[in-house]
Amino acid sequence: MAIDQSPITSLSSRFPLTFPIPTPLTHSHLISASDLATEEDLLHNPDNIRSWLSYIHQLKERIANNEPSKGDTPSPEEILLGPLSNHVAREGLQQLTMVYERALAIFPTSFKLWRSYYQTRQSYVLGQLTNSAKTARNHHSKRGSGFKTNVRELLEAAEEANEWQGGLDGIIGYEEWKSLISTGERMIACLSHLPAPWLLHLSILFHPKCPPVFKRTYARRTFDRALRTLPPSLHGRVWGLYLRWAEMIGGEAGERVWRRFLKVDPSLTERHIAYLLDSSPPRPLAASKYLLSLARRAAKNLYSSLEGKSPYQLFVDFLELVEKYADDVGMDEEQTLELKETRRAIEEEITVPEEEAVPAEEPASIDGRLIRIAGPPVPVEQGKMYKPKDAVSKKGPEDLPYDEDTDPANSRLLDVEGIVERDGLEVYKDQAGRLWTGLATYWIKRGEFDRATVTFERGLAAVVTIRDFTQIFDAYAEFSETMISTLMDALADEDNLEDEDFDLEETEKELDERMKKFEELMDRRPFILNEVLLRRNPNEVVEWEKRVALFGDDDEKVVETYIKALDTINPRKATGPLYPLYVNFAKFYEEGGSKDEEGEPKNEPDLKQARKIMERATKVPFKSVDELAEVWCEWAELELRNENYDEAIRLMQRATTIPRDPKKVNFYDESLSPQQRLFKSLKIWSFYSDLEESIGSVESTKVVYDKIMELKIANAQVIVNYAGFLEENKYFEESFKVYERGIELFHPSVAFEIWNIYLSKFVKRYGGKKLERARDLFEQALENCPPKFCKPIYLLYAKLEEEHGLAKRAMGIYDRACTTVQDSDKFDMFTIYIAKATANFGLPATRPIYERALESLPDKQTAEMCERFARMERKLGEIDRARAIYAHASQFCDPRVEGEFWNEWNQFEVDTGSEDTFREMLRIKRAVQAAFNTETSFIAAQTAAAAKGVEKSIDNSGQDAADPMAAMERDLPNTSTTTSKKIGGPAFVASTLKTQNSNGIDQADEGEEAVVNPDAIEMDEDEF
Repeated sequence: MAIDQSPITSLSSRFPLTFPIPTPLTHSHLISASDLATEEDLLHNPDNIRSWLSYIHQLKERIANNEPSKGDTPSPEEILLGPLSNHVAREGLQQLTMVYERALAIFPTSFKLWRSYYQTRQSYVLGQLTNSAKTARNHHSKRGSGFKTNVRELLEAAEEANEWQGGLDGIIGYEEWKSLISTGERMIACLSHLPAPWLLHLSILFHPKCPPVFKRTYARRTFDRALRTLPPSLHGRVWGLYLRWAEMIGGEAGERVWRRFLKVDPSLTERHIAYLLDSSPPRPLAASKYLLSLARRAAKNLYSSLEGKSPYQLFVDFLELVEKYADDVGMDEEQTLELKETRRAIEEEITVPEEEAVPAEEPASIDGRLIRIAGPPVPVEQGKMYKPKDAVSKKGPEDLPYDEDTDPANSRLLDVEGIVERDGLEVYKDQAGRLWTGLATYWIKRGEFDRATVTFERGLAAVVTIRDFTQIFDAYAEFSETMISTLMDALADEDNLEDEDFDLEETEKELDERMKKFEELMDRRPFILNEVLLRRNPNEVVEWEKRVALFGDDDEKVVETYIKALDTINPRKATGPLYPLYVNFAKFYEEGGSKDEEGEPKNEPDLKQARKIMERATKVPFKSVDELAEVWCEWAELELRNENYDEAIRLMQRATTIPRDPKKVNFYDESLSPQQRLFKSLKIWSFYSDLEESIGSVESTKVVYDKIMELKIANAQVIVNYAGFLEENKYFEESFKVYERGIELFHPSVAFEIWNIYLSKFVKRYGGKKLERARDLFEQALENCPPKFCKPIYLLYAKLEEEHGLAKRAMGIYDRACTTVQDSDKFDMFTIYIAKATANFGLPATRPIYERALESLPDKQTAEMCERFARMERKLGEIDRARAIYAHASQFCDPRVEGEFWNEWNQFEVDTGSEDTFREMLRIKRAVQAAFNTETSFIAAQTAAAAKGVEKSIDNSGQDAADPMAAMERDLPNTSTTTSKKIGGPAFVASTLKTQNSNGIDQADEGEEAVVNPDAIEMDEDEF
């Protein structure tokens, strides 16, 4: 009984079409009557490849023209069979196969023929490439040779360029697929040395309808054969497709392929990590081990991230991955603690010396002779690389030893806490806050809340920066608040109250403990912060003082803190002055500790203990002598506060003990201890002198001051204090001697100040009684006095002569001063000289002084002095002299800057001059302006105008310079009067005669007032 074939069986029976290879004997339709001429030509001339290619081209065109048109909606047969769904295509494939096979029998190594043949076979079996795939292939073909060896770009291109439409079903057309692949095998057997045939053959394995039997084992073996056959320089082209295939099939086989590649080139590790996390299901353990390996290699400069990530960023990515997949990646608390104890025990074991240690087995490594691809690794404990005696050292970075934590093939979970401590906290110490919070978050995600609390506490006890402390403390506080709110919500939930498994008392107890710990944490914050700052710099004195203040009324803690601070701080490295710590500690005992609510000390003052502390402080090698001096001074003040005056004096005597040969001790020699240089400290001698002045005798005080001067450490203030002390005690002559001794000790710039005080005191004491001695002192003061400082001395000298001597000598002193003082003081000195000369001898006597001033002063001050000189001459009626002085001063005054001078001269000419003199003034003004007409002068003029609030355009200034008379008339106010006569410009002394009397004197017209010269001198006729 016959059984009807199913549709699938019916369709499958049509294949294979190309195996065995069709010939005219088996398929009579392969050669048509129109092809006989071509066939005869090929029989006579089979070695002409162009004829074969032309024949193939004719067949392709004929087949394409004979194929029926396809409908918009493909039939089920078209979906299953693809391009081979119609009879024309199947016969065409057989015809083309026959011709190609005959041609390849003649040209078996022709790459062009093989590529055309294989692509033709692929077009019938695989279908047509999508438009995007065609575009991608065209784009990639135009790129250079660098693209063909870049595995990363080839991997991305493999995703874009291998997409098809249609194609023969892998089950129905299995035999045809098998025939196609066998053809590819023949092609790579003939052209095994070329990469293109391999890539062309391997690309068909990415087709979605490729039979499963070829997709895995066959594909993997073919890729491996390609890598073994092609030279290493061409492996990059194969790896691009191989890695894409590994990602496509996934599983253990794909992962092993990736591990093989990453051992040779780890640059694509980050891409593979992303793939592992995006795969379904994700593989976080392998991804985290890859990330840890990258972070370790990058930290040793063995890896450079293609995404530009730093080693720290890679480690943070690892930490974030561990936080996200805490249960899948890391060990629990028990395993972590057990592993930590094991490592500690191994570290404590006595290791064998390197000379005696012989490795039991040569460990596998990348740089060694063996590369571990698979199989059990050599343990790290057997650690050392075995190096033969004749081996040559290779310079360059060595790879990391094997570690289970970085082996993705190893399924052991990670010791996250140990990794963070070794690879994070020990390496990235400036990012401790982020690492500690990440580790605590890992434990929280695992539900190990107690371990998370321990981690937070360890972090707070280890960080050394405010930023890290704030990070950890804020995370700790947020964790505590979350736990408290969770417990409170659990207690408030009625369903939990009805649940028998819910332990209400235990939950309330845990809530109370959490709240208590949270309050303690908030109270401990300032103390923890202080500890952080002290860990950063244990020699920070201010922070130790703050810590003392934090304990407040707890006397035991205060004493404990003081003792710990003094034992911890290195005096030579202390930040800030160290002596206040000892002083405050002594005052603590002196005042009886802290005070109660009424302000009374809780304990009895303990001066004995305070003295012990100060005694200890005097032996500390401070950084500077001043700190040691402060300790002695504070100790003396402690004795003074307790009315032990004699003890205070003895302390100062002890502190200022002078060695036998003081000249050998250099105060600024840092190699000597402060105790050896203390006797040259001015600070302690000043305190000693003040103490003697207060409670000692005059003689003892004088002895102290004399020692200061003998040691040559006195400054000007000490001299003044010594002299003032003697003056208070009526030792005037001795005080003057002290001034003279001080003057000999110092540079003139300092001696000048002492001279000022000395001369003032001397004049005040004796006045004119010892005039000659005073004059000698002034002459001595002026003899070596720099011009910069001699002005006050000259003034004091002249004042002495005016009050007790001769005015002539005073004028002589002023005259000397005008030539001696520095240039910046000469103008003031001449001003004083002129004023004194005017008061004593009248205005005419100042003319030679003015003339000397004009010769000595700089240009700007010369102009001002000329104005004063001209005003003086005008007062004396010397109009011509005044005009000449104005003309002399005009050469120093730019009209655009010194407008006041020119206004004053203008007014002078209006009041006293004539038209001729006014024109002469304008001429001089134009000449001066032309002389000053430079860019610098113009900028100065604009600046001066802006400062005075005057704004003038450049065009108006040019017009004023060209026609000053028109500018003056334009500036006059235009006021109208009741009369028809206009008030014009300023009135001048008449220069023409209108009417004369019988004596030849001009007379004014009727109705016109005579012009009056206000500066004219009226004289009676009798005076002639």
